[in-house]
Amino acid sequence: MPRGIPFSPRTEIGQNFLVDRNLPRIIVEDAGICPGETVLEIGPGKGVLTKALLDSPCGRLDAVELDRRLAPFLEPYQKNEPQRFFLHWGDAVRFDYSSLPPPTGVVANIPYHITTPLIWKILEDLAPQGLSRLVLMIQKEAALRLAAPPRSKARYPLGVTLELMGGVQILRPVPPEAFRPIPRVDSALVRIDLKAHRDLPAIASWRELLRRAFGERRKMLRNSLEGLPLPLACPSWETCLEALGLPTTSRPEELDGEAWIELWRSLEGTKRPSGAPSA
Repeated sequence: MPRGIPFSPRTEIGQNFLVDRNLPRIIVEDAGICPGETVLEIGPGKGVLTKALLDSPCGRLDAVELDRRLAPFLEPYQKNEPQRFFLHWGDAVRFDYSSLPPPTGVVANIPYHITTPLIWKILEDLAPQGLSRLVLMIQKEAALRLAAPPRSKARYPLGVTLELMGGVQILRPVPPEAFRPIPRVDSALVRIDLKAHRDLPAIASWRELLRRAFGERRKMLRNSLEGLPLPLACPSWETCLEALGLPTTSRPEELDGEAWIELWRSLEGTKRPSGAPSA
C-alpha cells in the first residue's frame, strides 16, 4: 500500500479506515475462506483488509468502492494480482451484484450508515446465487439489532429474516481506536450464515408484512396489520392469529421466525420461498 499520499477521509460516507494491523488477519480467519473461493469485499478503502484477503487462499476477490480518490491505494493490488483481484467503482447500495461471478463469501468493513439497506441489497442479489456467509464489521448497536432474539425491543425486519436464513453471530467487539478517523461509536464483527429461505429477502409480500408490522411496533399485531388483505377464511386479524396458535395480544417483536413464516404463508396461500420446508 502506498505511503505518504495525502488523503482526507469523508466521514459523511462512512470512511473510518482500519488501522489495527492485527484485525484484518483476525477477520479473514473468522471468515474461514476456502482455497479457490470467490469473495466480495464492500468498501475496501485503503486496502488494509484487501491485502489480508489476498493473502488468504481465495481464488478471486471482487471489491466495490465508491470513492475514486482511493485508486492509488487499490489499483496496485489490481496490477499485482490481475487474475485474482477485480476492482469495481460504484455505490454499494445500488451496485448490481448479480453481474459479478457469484461469491460464496462477503467480507467487509462496511459504512455504518448504510448497514441495513446494504445487507438487504446483498441478500436480494446474491443469496439465491449461493452466497453462504457474510463477515462484516458494523456498528455495535446495529450488530445487537441484527442478532436480537424474540421479545427484544431491538428486534426488526432484517433480523427476523436473517434468523430464518441461518442466523447472526456476534464474533467480537472492536474498539473505536481500531479506526482512523476514530468513530464515536463502538463496533462489532458479525458473521451471518445463510442456509435456507434464500429467496425470502426479494419477496415483496414478505418485506411488506414485516414493514407494516414493525412500522407500528407499539401496536398489537392485530392492529398494525390492518389494511393488509386478510387470509382466506379469516374474518379478522384476531381470528387469524388464533388460528396460528398465537396470542391475540402479540406484538411484532414477540414472534419468532417460524411464527412469521406461518403468518406470511397464511397470506400467500401455498406459495413459499425457494428452498423453504413445508409447514
